[in-house]
Amino acid sequence: MCSAAACSQNKQQKVSQKSTYPVTKTDEQWQSELSKEAYAIMVKRGTERPYQNPYWNNHKKRFYVSAATGDTLFTSDTKFECGTGWPSFYKPYNEKAVKVVTDESLGMVRDEVVESKTGLHLGHVFDDGPRPTGNLPGHMLKNLM
Repeated sequence: MCSAAACSQNKQQKVSQKSTYPVTKTDEQWQSELSKEAYAIMVKRGTERPYQNPYWNNHKKRFYVSAATGDTLFTSDTKFECGTGWPSFYKPYNEKAVKVVTDESLGMVRDEVVESKTGLHLGHVFDDGPRPTGNLPGHMLKNLM
């Protein structure tokens, strides 16, 4: 099993980023539970360098689970090559495991994918990539521990 923070795309309802989530922890608690990289990406909404993460070019059959909760978020069956240097998925393993929220940071409006239980950042959804299923592609931008 590998831990992953991930992002997917499908036609999920967008919700406010200020939503409440069932699992809430302080920054200090997340820092003590997550790796330094996972904390920077998931809690602080950072990003890792493209093509320099362990799963962007991984073709093994596997489940991708959250570094924060251990919940299965994606499988290799819905992973595809989008040319960004980050693992990409077109559909979550469990529709209830992720939410799409509006991200208005950095002077832009984007669709952000967060973990449903925690609200932690998993990545962003873009509509300009390859279409393996006819849906908008999902770019997995974040930590895959």
